[in-house]
Amino acid sequence: MFSPVQHDGHVELLTAIAHFHRTGNALSLGHTVHFGRPWFSGSNCDFGLISLPYLDGPSLEHLQTGKDERGVRFLWLLPITKAERDYKKKNGLEAFEQRLENVEIDYLNPIRESVV
Repeated sequence: MFSPVQHDGHVELLTAIAHFHRTGNALSLGHTVHFGRPWFSGSNCDFGLISLPYLDGPSLEHLQTGKDERGVRFLWLLPITKAERDYKKKNGLEAFEQRLENVEIDYLNPIRESVV
């Protein structure tokens, strides 16, 4: 998750999502999660999309951890609005990501407008 500022709420949010991933339904590419609150005060983004780390590229996505060839896959938690989540569910991940790319959203803007 990228953010314009450091915030304890991000640690809480990422911890809750990691806990859900380990103890509930495993999360994967394209899944969405409900934050239960806005990403920031005044933000319309109260959902998150599990996405590829497009801003950092494949070198961040896959990390080999040692001789046993086990690896870690890093994905991006992208804050999105409910309308964007609904669009993604209806039209698919690829269509939604194309929408994001077409408008060149500011990923760090917690009060950005929805792209749909």
